[in-house]
Amino acid sequence: MNDAARTNRGAMVILGCFLALGLIIGGWVLGAEIKAVRLADRYVSVRGLAERTVKSDLAIWPISYTETGDDLPSLYSKTEADKKIILQFLAKQSIQPPEIEMGTVTVTDNQANFFPVNRRPLYRYFVQQQITVRTSRVDEVAAAAQKTIGLLQQGIVLRNMGLMYKFNGLNSIKPDMITEATRNARAAAQRFAMDSGSSVGTIRQATQGYFSILPANSGAADAEGGGYGGDADSSMMKTVRVVTDVQYYLDK
Repeated sequence: MNDAARTNRGAMVILGCFLALGLIIGGWVLGAEIKAVRLADRYVSVRGLAERTVKSDLAIWPISYTETGDDLPSLYSKTEADKKIILQFLAKQSIQPPEIEMGTVTVTDNQANFFPVNRRPLYRYFVQQQITVRTSRVDEVAAAAQKTIGLLQQGIVLRNMGLMYKFNGLNSIKPDMITEATRNARAAAQRFAMDSGSSVGTIRQATQGYFSILPANSGAADAEGGGYGGDADSSMMKTVRVVTDVQYYLDK
């Protein structure tokens, strides 16, 4: 065999090796892609719930009071006297001046409004002012709100006494709650996988979910989450809830 023939034969062998290697690699890639496609079809969607019972860290107490009459100067004097009594009451309840916000005085002239002759208001002027207590000392405000009967006994007409409680510490508990909700979601996925003879793989898709603040002991957990409860502001103790949606691959 001459040198040219040997060279051609060697080239054919090398080419054959490359072709065989290409077929092997191509088959491996194709198999991996098929496996990936099959795995993509095998996943479970679960939800994880986490809850915390927290105490409100802010109390907002609007105290509105009114006076009615026909003589505006005397009504102003009565309103100022009412304000003095209310501020003295708050001081006795250990409410500090920086925690008190004074609202503006509003005057309604009923004579300027149209009323049928037989339905005209008894008094011409309606004077209203609001004092708002805003403090982190929620227990003190809750106790003070139970003693407003003393203001009524002094002839002060109170309106809009809705005491509101807020929780502003959500950011401090968010990370731990998300971790717990995700852990609970994986536990649910593992129970499902066990029943189906599979094992839980990596996360396919996940959404953090959203946080809701509800009154404490507001009932069974709502798997759909939800916004702020209708009467959440009236409860000093609250339930913070987060629901996460997670999809896990299932492995054989």
